[in-house]
Amino acid sequence: MKKLCVVFSTAPHGNAAGREALDFAMLAASYDLETSLLFTDEGVLHLISNQKPESIGGRDYIATFGALEFYDIENLYVCEESLKEFALEPSALPLDIEVLSTEAVRQHFGGVDEVVVY
Repeated sequence: MKKLCVVFSTAPHGNAAGREALDFAMLAASYDLETSLLFTDEGVLHLISNQKPESIGGRDYIATFGALEFYDIENLYVCEESLKEFALEPSALPLDIEVLSTEAVRQHFGGVDEVVVY
């Protein structure tokens, strides 16, 4: 089975990259690709609870992260350095997500067939 990693590297609002990444990940998983998600750089901002994107005219696609289990997307990772950069605590994250060091991120990339960055 092919392995795919979808990387969320941009902020959740102001463009469609995050929504497209989530849609792509769920589509890939529905075709039996072993799909993992990695949140890095500004992408970690997807993990902040209680966002209200509709207040700025955006769509609340972030709530869709709750459906990942239905697509068998269980491997969720976040970059430790990015969490520190945005002063986010792993315990405050709404998803069951594994914190990876920079070296562990490199190792993960080495263990997948494709990496798609949004």
